[in-house]
Amino acid sequence: MKHLTTEEIENSLAQVIESPTDNGILHLICRRPKEDEREVLEMGELVIEKGLIGDDWLTDDGNYETQLTIMNSRIIDLIAQDKDRWKLAGDQLFVDLNLSDENLPHGSKIQIGTAILEITPQPHNGCKKFVERFGLDAMKFVNSPIGKQFHLRGIYAKVIQSGTIRQGDFVKKI
Repeated sequence: MKHLTTEEIENSLAQVIESPTDNGILHLICRRPKEDEREVLEMGELVIEKGLIGDDWLTDDGNYETQLTIMNSRIIDLIAQDKDRWKLAGDQLFVDLNLSDENLPHGSKIQIGTAILEITPQPHNGCKKFVERFGLDAMKFVNSPIGKQFHLRGIYAKVIQSGTIRQGDFVKKI
């Protein structure tokens, strides 16, 4: 699949940054039972100190600040060009919600289903696999000043109230 150029991404940016500031939607749940495996789930369980049940993301170092990764569904839809490829980004939750610092500063809380998450300050910049899957222009763009402002590569969160989430659940700031 051909990767998008910076110009192609910029031409669609207005639609991406118009994501709702509240009452967004959880469009995809993806867990990684092993490093290079991806499973799309209709429903998932989020648990304090464990994250997404069945996911291999949380390492033994116990860094709960990077327990979950959340990416804007509009930007991944644009750069992946096919919903079947969203999971290749490596994130667990894909939401139609404005992830900017202005809308969700560190410490903000969101509810998805019956779970509550807290946004953490860890930067999410992507890795070489992101470049391989979506192209260098996509990586440069999500890490550009505008990309950083809107957290187009995504944000980290930790579970502060365990609960069940389902595709289609509202994502609400609390």
